[in-house]
Amino acid sequence: MAFTRATGKHRRPSRPSLVTRTTVRAAGVAALATSGVVGSLAAPALAAESAVERTGLTPVISIGESLAEQIDAQAAAQEQAAEKAAAEKRALAAAQKEAEERVKEAREAKARAAREAERKRLTSYVAPIAGSYISTGYKAGGAVWSSGSHTGVDFHAASGTTVQAVGSGIVVEAGWGGSYGNNIVIKMIDGTYTQYGHLSSINVTVGQTVTPGQQIGLSGATGNVTGAHLHFEARTTQEYGSDISPVAYLRSHGVNV
Repeated sequence: MAFTRATGKHRRPSRPSLVTRTTVRAAGVAALATSGVVGSLAAPALAAESAVERTGLTPVISIGESLAEQIDAQAAAQEQAAEKAAAEKRALAAAQKEAEERVKEAREAKARAAREAERKRLTSYVAPIAGSYISTGYKAGGAVWSSGSHTGVDFHAASGTTVQAVGSGIVVEAGWGGSYGNNIVIKMIDGTYTQYGHLSSINVTVGQTVTPGQQIGLSGATGNVTGAHLHFEARTTQEYGSDISPVAYLRSHGVNV
């Protein structure tokens, strides 16, 4: 009896050809490239042929985890860089604000100092003629004075010498004053009055505000005089006869004469 080879479903399947295996591997590599994995990472997968055959998709999963770790690290680095930049920006803004505050404080301090200096200047007193001296004292006797005594003091001054307000006040008289000649009377900020007589010229008007050291006229020899000088009086009122010691008055306001 003759024996024949069995056919159909009992036939042993043939082993995949080299071409088939190569094609599968190539397709796998192409899939990795398409999914974003760089070509340099695909080369080790090709070299590990036996690992591919044994484990299938395991190398692809390993590569994916490694790439995810790199992306996470890059994201973390970017986040840190962003936080650092934000911190630097905040620090710069804070420094600028602090600098602006210092400038503002310096300006305010300068303004306060200027206001204080001006306040002190306006409340200060000076001599009616700078660098002069008293030639005739207060209450000096003699027939030359109608009251029998000198109601003020005389400051030595050649004709045309600058006469200045001894302090801040308002001019209440500016013009001819009889025996005083051309004279000026100022109501001072402390409520007292000062008078400047025998002037050769007057540079202020009634109602005008004056400040310490401001020129109000020039010395001369007008009125009842024997020579050029400045007659200066201090009074409690605007009227004649309310005179007080001019030297004591000036000294009480810090002026040494």
